[in-house]
Amino acid sequence: MPPNPNPIYPFNAGTGLNRNTIEYISHIKNEDPWLLNFRLNALQTFQSIPMPPVLKSYGTNALDFDHMHFYLANNLDPKHSWDDVPNAVKTTFDRLGIPDHERKFLAGLEAQFDSEAAYNRIQDTLAQQGVIFTDSSTGLKKYSEIFKKYFTSLVPVNDNKFSALNSAVFSGGSFIYVPKGVKLKQPLQAYFRINAKDFGQFERTLIVVDEDAEVTYLEGCTAPRFETATLHAAVVELIALKNAKIQYITVQNWSNNVYNLVTKRSVAHENAQVLWIDCNIGSKLTVKYPAILLAGERAHGEIHSIALATEQQIQDTGAKITHLANHTTSNIISKSISKGNGLASYRGTIYVKEGVKNCKNHTQCDALLIDSPSRSDTYPKITVHGDKNRVQHEASVSKIDEERLHYLRQRGIAKNQATSLCVNGFVNELIQEFPLEYGVELRRLIDLEIDPT
Repeated sequence: MPPNPNPIYPFNAGTGLNRNTIEYISHIKNEDPWLLNFRLNALQTFQSIPMPPVLKSYGTNALDFDHMHFYLANNLDPKHSWDDVPNAVKTTFDRLGIPDHERKFLAGLEAQFDSEAAYNRIQDTLAQQGVIFTDSSTGLKKYSEIFKKYFTSLVPVNDNKFSALNSAVFSGGSFIYVPKGVKLKQPLQAYFRINAKDFGQFERTLIVVDEDAEVTYLEGCTAPRFETATLHAAVVELIALKNAKIQYITVQNWSNNVYNLVTKRSVAHENAQVLWIDCNIGSKLTVKYPAILLAGERAHGEIHSIALATEQQIQDTGAKITHLANHTTSNIISKSISKGNGLASYRGTIYVKEGVKNCKNHTQCDALLIDSPSRSDTYPKITVHGDKNRVQHEASVSKIDEERLHYLRQRGIAKNQATSLCVNGFVNELIQEFPLEYGVELRRLIDLEIDPT
């Protein structure tokens, strides 16, 4: 077993990425031989794929894989009582108000601390209806028939360099299955905390919602500030079967040393709906393009995103929607805010397959520049085949309204506070779609970024 100088992590794969790292992770998690082979093949794929050009242009040299931790865990199995969570872990989540969220309005909660879930609980009434909400390791072992059917079905190992890396070292993440006809009235939540220095978090989330079922999933992410780079490279796959509905909400508030390089993809079958609400605050670099495959007739997809880039931050976000069936519809709303030397870029792809008809898409990209050094870029890609399909794209770039700022300052409001009010007004349309507690939290996070004093 590798040396373990930190007592908070009794399970430690050491630093560096090689066969020994993979074998340690698979051994400590007591995985089947097929999964070890899967991981080792993914490692070879990761090593064979060059760094994507977009990442090279942003300078990912700070990611030192030779000195990075790929697996650190305080425990191997999540606790189902908050009192049983180790004190060192519980203290962190207590400060973030995690148990309070559960008591107030959640149907279930998972809290991940570095590589493994520290806590997992679902309401008894939902478990009795057959709802599954657990971590990915438990999902693979206890519910392998469902898990393996959809695992990598949307994000194959060789999709990109960091999906291959995730496949090699993945740990934690959520596995959710909602049976036919079950409509969850309260959301499920997962909270991911990176707490270690020189660390990579690689959760794998799989959500399968059966026919005529519904779920809302909330995801929160944070990390403390370190001088060295930290990596977050998750993979998310959402499966919405016939007449199903999935709403996936993310609020990420990473510290500005985190490289957030994730792959998120979903599929909507006949009459199904998928809604991504994606909020990106903080990080050194975020590269994230949630995607929806509209695979069944009359399927509907929406991607709503907010990105805030402040000093020396890059938010390269966007959306990808593919229309594969007749009468499918989609909407994209993107709001970006840039401050100081921050760069917010939107990359969007709309593809309508040859032979399909009566598909509709509307994309709206709005960028707000707070000051002169800030920057915003838009890179839309639209490909339309088929017959009687309609795609609309509109974009706007604006600066903070000086008259509005003057009006607010004349009423005794400080400049930074007035700016925060203007920014919150700019994104208000999307924030209203959040559950109340999350909307309040998001406004507070925006205020802190715009006015850190």
